Amino acid sequence: MYKIISKRFLTPIICLMEVDAPRMAKAAKPGQFLIVRAHEKGERIPLTICDYDSEKGTVTIVTQIVGASSRQICHLNEGDSFVDFVGPLGLPSEFVHMSDDEIKGKKIIFIAGGLGTAPVYPQVKYLHSRGVSVDVIIGAKNKDMIIFENEMRAICNNLYICTDDGSAGRKGLVTEQLKELLDGIEAGTVNNGVKYDQAVAIGPMIMMKFVSITAKPYGLPLIVSLNTLMVDGTGMCGACRVSIGGKTKFACVDGPEFDAYLVDFNEAMRRQGMYKNIETEADHKCNIGLDQK
Repeated sequence: MYKIISKRFLTPIICLMEVDAPRMAKAAKPGQFLIVRAHEKGERIPLTICDYDSEKGTVTIVTQIVGASSRQICHLNEGDSFVDFVGPLGLPSEFVHMSDDEIKGKKIIFIAGGLGTAPVYPQVKYLHSRGVSVDVIIGAKNKDMIIFENEMRAICNNLYICTDDGSAGRKGLVTEQLKELLDGIEAGTVNNGVKYDQAVAIGPMIMMKFVSITAKPYGLPLIVSLNTLMVDGTGMCGACRVSIGGKTKFACVDGPEFDAYLVDFNEAMRRQGMYKNIETEADHKCNIGLDQK
């Protein structure tokens, strides 16, 4: 059993939990994920590892209420335990394997959409610890849906906030902010004309698709995380099949990170929408069950 050490809601529908898992905390790397089960009959849910502390022996997860299983997870409290808390799974981010000489002097930009800010955080934190200059764009519907703003400001070089309604930061999409930065770099008015060596986008599938379309004309290398496709998390169910450069890959065992320009986003979005009706029905039943407790 894996005890919940602390719990707090970052927004009305996004919950952060710190869980006692010493072995995972020692083995985890940025970009990896884990699988949880809230109870004996619970669904296996893949969640990105948001943070880890090897000294405390804890792993941090962030869950957004979008369906029945995520609602059950967020219904747990401090002192409760997960039946299963398995990981780390998936391949770590590429820069984890880079030597100090390879990573030294690189300039990287992250584009985070909504809950995607949670898996971006450990990557930025790791790069900061290795002295890498990182800029971050965070996009959200409104100011109340922004997460990890203060934590991100403490470890990145520049932080740009975008909200749909303009209630915080810039009003508009993350792609607009990215284009403005890239145009400024080419004109020599941003970063003294020093270009980004790498971009990483994590968030809703549609956001990553349009970040890819925006970044490609600039020749900016871009990595995306397809963690939202995963169901079983072990390659057994096949639900996260995706075409990468015309070849079939599984987000859970071959990823979750891939070269954005090789991803068939249209296929991935179709696959992502396959279970919406089933999820809606399950969430309705879950709501009834929780109301009766």
